[in-house]
Amino acid sequence: MSPSTDKLARYREKRDPRRTREPMGETPLRGRDEGPIFVVQQHDASTLHYDFRLEVDGVLKSWAVPKGPSTDPRVKRLAIPTEDHPLAYADFEGVIPTGNYGAGTVLIWDRGRYRSLKEGDDAPSLAEQLAEGHASIWLEGQKLRGGYALIHTRLDKGKDWLLVKIDDAAADARRNPTSSEPASVVTGRTLAQVAAEEGTDDA
Repeated sequence: MSPSTDKLARYREKRDPRRTREPMGETPLRGRDEGPIFVVQQHDASTLHYDFRLEVDGVLKSWAVPKGPSTDPRVKRLAIPTEDHPLAYADFEGVIPTGNYGAGTVLIWDRGRYRSLKEGDDAPSLAEQLAEGHASIWLEGQKLRGGYALIHTRLDKGKDWLLVKIDDAAADARRNPTSSEPASVVTGRTLAQVAAEEGTDDA
């Protein structure tokens, strides 16, 4: 069993492949030489939130961001860590049927490549940065660009993080992409359209 398979054990324990179309394995993504990926998925489950995911060591490290990412460096967004997801989840858009873990509509709100802002022969890997509680990354998405920091709050027994836009040329305090740019970057659909076109209640 590979290390990345071990990382997905919690993910698989929560899901029944007979009842949800969510990917269970580690389907390789194309263009692996182009750098690691990130994806932000809008998820209308028990509450509407955004799932922020980074490819790290063969899986998608994941955080639930209740209010979604901001482009304003003054704004600190709560980011709650969740279980690692398979890389193939970056392609998932659809409806998780009622009765399943995370039931609701999922939309690919943004995705693209990212890189660590800590570079050089002695620079820590992203996994090492996360273990230390502070990671700095550069996003190349369609809606999100520029530097972002994930900062461990070290409160509440170390459960929560903050997602903060770094003050750079891509920062924009006037922009609110979570409200002004609601459509999927893959299909152009809104959450309501995804739910209407793919929704089932056969779980």
